[in-house]
Amino acid sequence: MSNATCTSIDKALATVCEHCPVCLHARHHQQGIVFNFVKGIETDICPFCKAYERVHGRKAHEKRNPPCQSSPSDN
Repeated sequence: MSNATCTSIDKALATVCEHCPVCLHARHHQQGIVFNFVKGIETDICPFCKAYERVHGRKAHEKRNPPCQSSPSDN
């Protein structure tokens, strides 16, 4: 689902997932008990994780893309 079809409620719910300490840990570490926990609940139980997937187009446990940084040689 693209961002254009997401409602303001979806975006608000996704924001909760973005700041959730459990989901943040899973996105950062990509392994362990917390990671497996998030993978298990994100599609069936947690409305915040479901909204995160609708808004961002990826699962709540998946690692975020690093922001683009220009290198000094690009100048």
